Amino acid sequence: MAYREEKRKLPVSSSTPPQFPDDKREFYIEFLHAMNRHELPFTVAGLFSLHEHTGVWRQTKDLDVFVPGECINHVLDALAKRERFETQVWDPVWLAKAWRGEHFVDLITGMSNAVLRVDQSWLDRSVHSEVLGVPCRILGAEELLVSKVFVVRRERFDGADIAHIIYAQGQALDWDRIIHLVGEHWEMLLWSLILFRYIYPAKTNQVPARVWDELLHRFRRELLEPDLSAQFRGSLIDENMFAIDVKEWGMENVIEQYREEHPEKIKHLPQPQTEAQTKRTA
Repeated sequence: MAYREEKRKLPVSSSTPPQFPDDKREFYIEFLHAMNRHELPFTVAGLFSLHEHTGVWRQTKDLDVFVPGECINHVLDALAKRERFETQVWDPVWLAKAWRGEHFVDLITGMSNAVLRVDQSWLDRSVHSEVLGVPCRILGAEELLVSKVFVVRRERFDGADIAHIIYAQGQALDWDRIIHLVGEHWEMLLWSLILFRYIYPAKTNQVPARVWDELLHRFRRELLEPDLSAQFRGSLIDENMFAIDVKEWGMENVIEQYREEHPEKIKHLPQPQTEAQTKRTA
């Protein structure tokens, strides 16, 4: 079934769109036009997707674009050869960059822990909109929510974004899709929902009762019949904060396993990079 395109009435806030310097704004517009001109597969995520689904603006320093993992090498080649962007693979599991001069765009194929991967369905379910006046697709609410469930590190926590997505979209969300995407990591979703319930106790019904029932039933079953051979998963949450568990307490570093087994690593050959570019885009 095709993903819905209808607009929900969003909460009103006093937040204002990000104000980019003219040269950065022009760069982003040029990049988006280039992606459209060559019909390259992408959907805009980050701040612009958050605003699309919650009405909330935040200031941001960059533009995040999601690309299916199976397409990223083609996209990087096209940007480098047809549009003369400089391109670089930052992490073969999930991140590449395209830039000119001082400005860059992040091209993202999944999450850094390799648990979630962007595929064509993320684009198929994205919504028609505009970014900086350029027509393009924006990441769907379900995929945006799921992309944030592992952003729970000491340095950055996206729990508020998840809560705002649920508050704004509520039962209009495709919860089956969300549960499917999180898969075996459903406890991270349940944690996010419990946080939402704590923040908005009067809005519990924004999450359908059947979703609460399913996840809480799973949780109770796991409590009553724990798998005593289950892997330690702390490094999937925060590789640094749980380093002591791996290095000193003998726990398995499961993030290495996920990253090594990733089936669609970015293989685009990196271009030579100056020291200044390294500092600028790190």
